[in-house]
Order: sequence, then structure tokens, then C-alpha cells
Amino acid sequence: MKFSNSKMLQAMSDTGMIPVFNHVDIEVAKGVLDASYKAGIRVFEFTNRATNSLEVFKELYDYAGKYSDLVMGIGTIFTKDVASDFIDAGADFIVSPALIPELAVFCNSKEIFYVPGCATMSEIFQAKKLGATLVKAFPGNVVGSAFVAAAKSVYPELHIMPTGGVEPTEENLKEWFDAGVYCVGMGSQLFKKDWIKNQQYDLLEDKIAETLKIIQGCKL
Repeated sequence: MKFSNSKMLQAMSDTGMIPVFNHVDIEVAKGVLDASYKAGIRVFEFTNRATNSLEVFKELYDYAGKYSDLVMGIGTIFTKDVASDFIDAGADFIVSPALIPELAVFCNSKEIFYVPGCATMSEIFQAKKLGATLVKAFPGNVVGSAFVAAAKSVYPELHIMPTGGVEPTEENLKEWFDAGVYCVGMGSQLFKKDWIKNQQYDLLEDKIAETLKIIQGCKL
């Protein structure tokens, strides 16, 4: 295990944002990873959303080895078999869009940091019982910042990361951090299709750096 759970949580808190990304082309994935790291990202979530995601992840994880302090995990995981494949490929953490008890138990048995998706107080309660220290409020645009604030009032020690619909604007990010989020996950709002298509990684790097700066301001 490259990083302890507390080290990963610290990295998530320090930057305040985890990019959520998938692509079928390893060269594009490498370009995005490099731009993200240069901008200040230290935790990166690749997602299992394509038929070749495992192959791309394996290569990307090896490539990311040049960044000794980069935590790299896999998202969109629903079964323990798939989780096992990605853990074998090196995944530092596992993220799921849903709360799946058998997946939580499996990750615990492998001592792998597991982040379940929760959209109700009951799911958060179950996630805590299953040992989760960070939960993903998903879909963020549906549950909203009010849900996070309510959850934090009941479970003040719980770390919450909304993903889905989080925007890289000062107004939106301030709303989330004022509600008490630990960090945010950001995908399509950050990775503009045109930039990726045209491999404009410098624009992406600038956007991520700007977003991280906004987040630091929100946390003051």
C-alpha cells in the first residue's frame, strides 16, 4: 500500500478537489494527468466507464509512478470482482456511485480506502457502520449543498465529497464549502470536450490551477 488512509485524506483536504476523468486513449489520459499534476492536483480519480478502462488504468498508473506523491484511484465500481482487478492494477482507493455493502466489506478486507456514494441519511448511516470515513454525495446536483449541511449537523466528524454538478466557479464552490464539504469531485465541468479533443492541456492546467485557487479561498 503506497499511502495510508490518513495520508490520502490529508491530500484530499489539502487540494480540496479530485478530478474525475475517463478516456479510451492512454495518450490523452497521460496528457490530462500531467496537466492536473502541474496545476497542483495530488489525488486523481480515473473512472471505469469504458470497455478498455482497466487497460488504460494499468498503463496510466504505471505512468503516474513518476509522481511519488500522487494518489490515484478508480471510480464507478459496482462489484468486488471489478474492484479486485483494479486493486491488482494498483488503485490506491475505490469509489462507487452507490453504497454497496459487499464492496465495502471486500475493500476493508483488502485494506483499501473505499468511498461509497450516498444520497440519503440512511445510506450515510450504513456507510459509517461499514467503516467509511469519506462518503461521496452523489449526484451532487440532485442532493445539493443543503443535504451536505444537514448531514454534517448530524455527523459533524464525517467527511463528505459531492460529485456531479459541482462547477468550477467561485459562487458554486463557496456554496459547497460553506455547507461543510471536505473536498469536491469534478468531471465534465472541468474537462471541456474541445480542450480534450484538441489536446489543449495548457488551457486545462490553467483552469485547474484557477479552480484550486478559488477552493483555497473558500476554505479560509
